[in-house]
Amino acid sequence: MSTLKLWCRWSVAVLLLGSSAWCCSETLSAERIEKALNSAYEKYRNLNEGANADYIPALAEVDSNLYGIALVTADGRVFTAGDVKSEVSIQSISKVYTMALVMDQQGPGALLENMGVDATGQVFNSIVAIEQYKGAEMNPLVNAGAIATTGMVQGKNADAIWQRILEKYEAFAGRKLSVLEDVYESEAATNQRNQAIAALMHAYGHIDEHYLRATDIYTRQCSVGVNARDLGIMAATLASAGKNPVTGKQVVEADNVPEILAVMATAGLYDDAGKWLYKTGLPAKSGVGGGIVAVSPGKFGIAVISPPLDAAGNSVRAQKAIADISNALGGNPYEIH
Repeated sequence: MSTLKLWCRWSVAVLLLGSSAWCCSETLSAERIEKALNSAYEKYRNLNEGANADYIPALAEVDSNLYGIALVTADGRVFTAGDVKSEVSIQSISKVYTMALVMDQQGPGALLENMGVDATGQVFNSIVAIEQYKGAEMNPLVNAGAIATTGMVQGKNADAIWQRILEKYEAFAGRKLSVLEDVYESEAATNQRNQAIAALMHAYGHIDEHYLRATDIYTRQCSVGVNARDLGIMAATLASAGKNPVTGKQVVEADNVPEILAVMATAGLYDDAGKWLYKTGLPAKSGVGGGIVAVSPGKFGIAVISPPLDAAGNSVRAQKAIADISNALGGNPYEIH
């Protein structure tokens, strides 16, 4: 067994120790969960902080008042508050689930060898970070590593690769999903920086000659439409060792979940990943479409959609609501009860 896998097993064992103690001593009632969700929803529904992302024109046009919360327990109970039907583009949250697909196809070691798993210490679309280590010290949750990860998905052609990615997302969400074409077209018209990042990763040997194809597929995956309920189920699937707790389908190999959560914990919320982990202990991933997913291993997955972002690119309402709900429900896996 590799050093990486041993480390991840040890880390998640520590996390799950808290989960096991919690499961043995306490069962979350529906009343308690609903109270936590409704309290957070009401507390932040009129919050007027942050702004929609505007470097992708279509995102600036999304309703900034959209606000929905979904919590899904490891035993498949679904709780919601607010608007959980309106869709936004999944954006960088997609990186987690493409990472899961590559791990299933090639094992977690393939990602470690190709672009690494450390936080870069730079912004998510940094070119300086690529240059510093010739693309070798990235991770799958920044753009350089994410495009390289998409480029690693196995398939005979672009259509086959895309179909495998979409099917994986659908298995996580438990329903059919589709691309928001207006977002895709807007992103594709403004993704020159990502094309440059992909070219540089190709130059350093981390993406094959189809780097522009990888960039286009990556742009398409970021444009998939999801609602808060979808994201809650996708998060809960990771909380449940890769088994969708609503559909009962094993979506990703259980052995790969510790590595997925480890990368989320270290690099999930852009430049503020450390601050987030310090405050909540939850592996999480944000997207500039306004969504955040967070995982309390063995307990629940939670997602919030609210488009206005802070300076780091993370939803303001989502961070506050998830932190409050997790605190109310004992979700921090580092807290041993």
